[in-house]
Order: sequence, then structure tokens, then C-alpha cells
Amino acid sequence: MRRGAHPLRCARNCRIAAEGKCRRGRKIPLGPGNRLGTVPRNFGIRSPQLGTVKQVTEVAKPSRWNHFPLISALEWSPGPERFKLPMVSVPARAPYAASAKSPYPSFDHRPPSRASVAIAAAAPVISLLLFLWFLIHTLLSLPTLTGAGIAWLVVSLLAASALAYSSGMYLLGRAGALVRLRNHRRLTRAELDVTFLDDDSTMTVLVPSYAEEPRVVNATLWSAALQEFPSLRVVLLIDDKPHPTDPAVLAKLDETRALPGQIAAELAEPHRQARLALNDFACARGDDVCAADLQALASAYDAAAEWLTQFAARWSLTDHSDAFLVDQVFLGLATEFTELADGFRAQASANDLPNRDMLQASYLRLVRIFSCKLDTFERKRYVSLSQEANKAMNLNSYLSLMGHAWQVTTTHDGDVLVATTDPTAADFIIPDADYVLTLDADSLLVRDYCTRLVHELQRPGNERVAVIQTPYCSFPGAPTRVERVAGATTDLQHLHHLGKTHFNATFWVGANAIIRREALTDIEEINLDRGFKVHTYIQDRTVIEDTESSMDLAARGWSLINYPERLSYSATPPDFGSLVVQRRRWANGGLIILPKIVDVIRGRLADRERIGLGEVALRLDYLGSIAWTSIAVPIILLLPILGTPLSPFLFLISVPFIIAQAADLRRVGHRLIDVVWVQSLNLVLLPVNLAGVLKSIQQGITRRKIPFARTPKIADRVAAPGLFVILPYLIALGLAAASATSIMLGNVLGSVFAALTALLALVGSVVFIGVHEGYQDIVAGLKLSASARARVKNSALESPALKDPTEPIALPAVSSGY
Repeated sequence: MRRGAHPLRCARNCRIAAEGKCRRGRKIPLGPGNRLGTVPRNFGIRSPQLGTVKQVTEVAKPSRWNHFPLISALEWSPGPERFKLPMVSVPARAPYAASAKSPYPSFDHRPPSRASVAIAAAAPVISLLLFLWFLIHTLLSLPTLTGAGIAWLVVSLLAASALAYSSGMYLLGRAGALVRLRNHRRLTRAELDVTFLDDDSTMTVLVPSYAEEPRVVNATLWSAALQEFPSLRVVLLIDDKPHPTDPAVLAKLDETRALPGQIAAELAEPHRQARLALNDFACARGDDVCAADLQALASAYDAAAEWLTQFAARWSLTDHSDAFLVDQVFLGLATEFTELADGFRAQASANDLPNRDMLQASYLRLVRIFSCKLDTFERKRYVSLSQEANKAMNLNSYLSLMGHAWQVTTTHDGDVLVATTDPTAADFIIPDADYVLTLDADSLLVRDYCTRLVHELQRPGNERVAVIQTPYCSFPGAPTRVERVAGATTDLQHLHHLGKTHFNATFWVGANAIIRREALTDIEEINLDRGFKVHTYIQDRTVIEDTESSMDLAARGWSLINYPERLSYSATPPDFGSLVVQRRRWANGGLIILPKIVDVIRGRLADRERIGLGEVALRLDYLGSIAWTSIAVPIILLLPILGTPLSPFLFLISVPFIIAQAADLRRVGHRLIDVVWVQSLNLVLLPVNLAGVLKSIQQGITRRKIPFARTPKIADRVAAPGLFVILPYLIALGLAAASATSIMLGNVLGSVFAALTALLALVGSVVFIGVHEGYQDIVAGLKLSASARARVKNSALESPALKDPTEPIALPAVSSGY
């Protein structure tokens, strides 16, 4: 073959030339129709004939074939470099253009070097030594202090200690993460096929949804429906009011209700073809395998790949999450099928014939991928189920029905579900399952999520593992800076959660997880609500229900695992208003759950199991760090104004933390400079975190549940509360004044610290909130408040019962869904 020639094919089946076009000058689409597209681009595999694809130099011009990512120009190089991932290109019909700086990462992480692991292990020790140095220097250089001075010294030391502890825990967690990444080996396809050849496990995927965009839910359902598993059911748990009066809301609800049926109808044809191919193979006589059998199997995989490719071509691309779904789910699976088909044909040509069991496993895989059963369920149709407005009770309601047959009985209060032992008399039967996969309606799973994680659960020694998941990552290619930086913090958390598993301190992150049904039954609680039995598996006492359930499982002797691969992705709030809702919710509840650490320790001791100091320390930090850092940071920021009795070496404590975080950002696909943007965003979100902590304290005092505020997933920008718009600017102004005050007092180091922090806060406020957008949010909040007061006033004039000024006034409620 001449230099540059390679068996790549364009949409009209022409071969490719070295410059990235076919012989007729057409651009080459990256998909299962060509050899380059069949290479797992996210695994960095080289092409032996073409050389190395170094980068994509431009986005191809729109054509009838550019419904999935394109390569418009290939730089040929015979060197040892590997493929870099192609950029995402979106067709001209879509109002979205992906960022050229967001290549899709590989499913498995790049293994760290031994030196990286050694440095990571030393970092917590270095951080501790720096803190001890700071503490000793502070105590040795103390001036004579009065009572107020001693009190301020104690407060300052406590604040510094809290921050040093949290930074040390971050370093400890990342050290565990790097150890796990270095030791992890990605399973081969053959290992998965052998494991699930005779497996008959069942799994139910639960997708809770409340007021979600149908487009977002549809993507989630498709990513779940195409998972490979012996027996898979996907159930959409719709939590909207079943009979809305608003026509627009009703139309949106009906569109959401129709999604499972539409997906089932789409899957019917590929399932029929796969089942027919399996039946033809099963009907063949004899135990010997011939080349024709491999050719038939290759044709079956080609047909499946062709169906996925055509379906991807019809998918409407609205944003970067749609581009990810098309490339990594639809076309990624199609590419893998084409690779396998080529491999089968190569085996047939070489007369390298496998046994019948291997062929049967390959046919079974096709059948299982297209055999998903889909359904919907609406708990608010039945008064016998919990009506609490939160995700936990939506999940609990369906979990309590699994494994039973049910009759619907109509009463004067509404429809009631009554269990029956006669299946013929039941209105519906909900089968039980060995595993339950909970999946947020804005999350996506990539291929092999279920098989790889369940394979880990079935390993010897993992019989007491209750929950396994891959901590979700952010979608690459976010169009706004606030979404990109918030996504960077999400990806940092992904890495840190992997490290927690090394110390047996794993927490369930609720966006996605596979749970043993047996473990859920073990933590089940039964209470009475309006005269009906309500089964609770996932606690809804706080708005971070997954965290509390993690502690409940650990206290009962179960463990949890974060699988060290990138197999799940979730949406990041696209604007500051959405981010405020999300982060205020995350900051609320940790203090309430914190005492359960005692239950975990007591449970381990009762079972005579070892509990490590690292586990306790990491759990303590995860539950309480938002609270004490939200209080400690303002105290440290006050030091330049009130004067500091602390050693100037205080700032050295943060150096290992900043360096490690910058390195972690690089590892998860971001830039080193993004560490500055992350710190800036943290300053802007400081009032938000503090508000969430105060809500947690309020709930602890009043014993009343805080409404579950959902993170908006809508196309338009969400307005932020005016208070959270103004406070970051005030923080920047106050720090600037502190810098000026410190320089006048001769505290140069404190002045520099205050000035740099003020700059970070100001730049963060302008970039993440926006001057014009912030003004709009404040005006919108004032108008909403005035409108609410007017409505209350009119209501009071019409209703004498509301004239009593001591009566509480109910202002318009904010959405309390999820």
C-alpha cells in the first residue's frame, strides 16, 4: 500500500488519501463506516498504515454526512505519538458549536508514574510538617496578649487548623486515588463475555424525574437502554403532578410520558434482527464452527452498527451533552461493533475459528443490548404512597412495590394500591431485581457501565459491597466559563472520591449507582403516613440523601466502591443562578449526618472489623468541611484588618494543596491555570455555602425538613437571588479596603494577601455572575418581591381572615422538586 493510503472510507465508500479526504475530495466522517472511525479514538490507538493523527486543524464544512464528528485535515506523522481525540463538530442545522479545546477523555485514566504516586504519598506529610512549623513559630513569637487578644488568637488558630485539616484530607484522598489508578487494569471484552455468558442476573434502572426537559430525559433513557446486561428494565419515575391545569405543562408532561414507548418502538427492529441471527446460529447443526459462521456473525454486528449510525444521524444536536451522547454512546457502540465485525472476518480468512460458546456469547451480547424493557411510573397517582416532594421518596415508593403484584382500589381520597397474591387479578406486576441502578435524569452512562461494575461486585470478597458507581464527570465542551469551571470542580471530586475508596471511606454520589437489592432491604425502615405503611430505604431527612444512606450502609457492615473509570457523566449548571441552587443544596445536611460517624464506628467494633484512622478522618472531612471552611475562610480574610497574631508561614500551608490541585486538574483534562479560576469560583460561592450551612443548623434546631430544591435544567438562564449577586462584590470591596488598611499598619504580607484575594473575588464576580446579568437578577428579584407583596395585599383585602398582622404570610413558593 502506498504511503498515506489506508482502508478508510467516506460516506460513499471511497478510500481515503493521506490529506484526510477521499480520492474524490470528500471529507471523511469519523464513524463506524471507516477504519479510522473503528479505532477506539478515546483509547489512543495508532494506525499502522496512516501514521499518527496529531490534531484536527479545522472543522469540516457542513455536508449531508456531517451528522457526527468529522476530521477535515490529518497531519501524517510516522512517529510513535498516539491518536489525539478528534474535536466535536455539530451540523450546521444545530444552534451549537462545540469548543475545540474539549476532546473526550478515555474511559480509563492514564496510570500515574511511580514518582507521582510517591510524591502524592509525601504531600500529606509535608502539609502536616508545614502546619506544625507554622504552629510552633506562632507560639514562639507571641507578643503579650490581653484577654481579647487571646480569644482572637484561639479563633484564628482554630480557623487555620480547620483549613489545614481539609487541605490535608484532600492530599490524603488524592494519594489514595493515584495508588488505585496505578493498580487498576481495564477488563478485556473476553473477560466480560465469559463472566456473563451464563449469567441470569436482573437489574432495574430507576430514573427519577421532576419537571425535567423531555430532551434531557430522552438522552438519559437512551444511555441506559443501550446498556448490556442479561435482563434489564428501565423505569422512568415521573414525579410531576399527574393532572396539571396549565396546557403547556400538560403538553410537556405528556411528551415525557411518551418517551419510554418511543424508545421501545425504536429498539424493536434491531432487537428483532439480533434475535433472528441468534436463532439461526442456534438452529445450525453440529458443534463445529466454520468460516461461514464467523461471516454471519460479522454481518449481524455490521447490521447493528449500521442501525446505530443511522439513528445517530437523526439525533438533534442542541448542546455539548447531545454531541457527547451521539459520539460516545451511539457512535462509540457502533464503532466497537464494526471493529468486532472486522475481527470476525479476519479470523474467518485466517481460519482461526473459536468454539461455539464464544460465538454464542457474541450473539447474546447483541440481543441483550437491544432487549431493554421500558416503563413509566407516577407515584402521585396513588394516595397510598408517600407524597413527600423529594427524590428519595420517589425512589423509595417504587422500591417498596418491587417483587409484588398490585391492585388499584378507588376510594374517596383517591386511588390506593393493594398487594395481591393472585397475578391474574392484579392491575400490574412489578418484578424484583438483583440490582437497582439509580440514575439522575440529567446523567448519561457510556457503554459497559453495567457489566463492568457488576463484574466487580461479583468478584470473590465483594459479597458485602452494597453500592458501586463511577463518580460522575462533567460533559466536555461546555460553552460558558461558569459551566467549565464548575465542571472542573466536579472532575476534581471524581478523582477525590476514587481516593476515598482506598481508605474504605466511600460515599455514594447519587447521580448514578448500582445497589444490591439485599443491601437496600437491610436498611429498610417502615413508618405510618396518613394511615398507610411507607417503606424508606433511602433516607430523606436531608437533601443529600445519598450521603446519609452511605453512612447507614456502613454502620450495618456494608461497604461501597468507586470504580476507577470514567463511565458516567452528568450535567453541570450552565449559569450562576443554577449553580447557586445546586451548591446551596450540597452545603446543607452534612452537619446533621455528622453524628452518624459514631454509628459507623460502633457497628464496626460490634462486628470486630477494623476501622482505620484514614477512614474516620476522610468521612469527618466530607461531612463537615463545607461548614467549617465556610466559617474559617472569612476569619482568615479578616486577619489583615484586625491584625494577626499568627505566623506569616500560615500561607505556606496552602502551597502543597494548590500545587496538587493544579496537577489534578491537568490529570482530569483541564489546564493548570484553571486552578486560579477554581479558587476564584470558590470565593464567589462562599456566601452560598454559608447559607447552606445555616440552613443545616436551622434544620438541626427545628427538626423540620428543608425542601429539596432542584437544580434547574432549562435552556434559559436562571436568575440568582440578589443577595448572592451583591455579596461577592462586597467581599472584593472589603478585601481591597483591608489591603489598604494593612499597608498603613505596616503589614505588607497581609496587604498582598488581601489584594490578591480581592482581585480573585472581583474577577470571579464579573466573570461568573456578570455585571449586566447581576443587575438583571437584582431587578428581577425586586420586581418579584413587589409583585408578591401586592398579591398578598390584595388577598388580605378580599379575605378578612388574613387581616390579622400576626398571621404568617405565605409568599409564592419556590420550586421544591429535584
